[in-house]
Amino acid sequence: MIELNPNYSRSTTDIIVKQNTLIRKVYAWMGAGLAITAFMALVTLSSPAILNAVLGNKLIFYGLIIGELVLVFTLSGAINRLSAATATLIFIAYAALNGITLSVVFLAYTANSITSTFVITAGMFGTMSLYGSMTKRDLTSWGSFLFMGLIGIIIASVVNIFVGSSAVSWVVSGIGVIVFTGLTAYDTWKIKEMAAQGIEGRKPAIIGALTLYLDFINLFLMLLRFTGNRR
Repeated sequence: MIELNPNYSRSTTDIIVKQNTLIRKVYAWMGAGLAITAFMALVTLSSPAILNAVLGNKLIFYGLIIGELVLVFTLSGAINRLSAATATLIFIAYAALNGITLSVVFLAYTANSITSTFVITAGMFGTMSLYGSMTKRDLTSWGSFLFMGLIGIIIASVVNIFVGSSAVSWVVSGIGVIVFTGLTAYDTWKIKEMAAQGIEGRKPAIIGALTLYLDFINLFLMLLRFTGNRR
């Protein structure tokens, strides 16, 4: 992950320009990632051969999941050692793989409920991201609190794979909505702070886009459990 320099300083006007530039690039790459994910999900759903390969073979499905995790950890952990081109390719590959695996989720819910949930997610995400980009507050304290909530969600989700409790699933989803809503504001604020400290270029834009992309996708999936109508 790209680190912030607490001793960096520059003029207010320059800071605002750099912040706006980086945030625009982040949103552009995030939007591209979501478009790639949606496209690959539609391609998978429209191709019986691909769909059967994904759903009919657990080894392939879990292999895709593992591949996604490897790409995320590689991009997040080695961003400073990667070239801008490599970082971009990894982000695109992750968005594409995510589209294939999310097609399974789309099979479980009606198209209307997926569309309405997407609109709700976009509204919540946009509102919190706007807050993160506009607030004058220091949101550093949010980071540790939200990270603990994220770890709790992961642990509870793994345990529930074996328990299979619908009640636990609803509780996890409710907490997840809160956590990823907060992370949207926090991560946007952190991107703004990166620009204020002179961090710019395609690589920061890609890692920022990945962060907000993950916030959006996870918020969407958590909300879908509440608002989605199953087929």
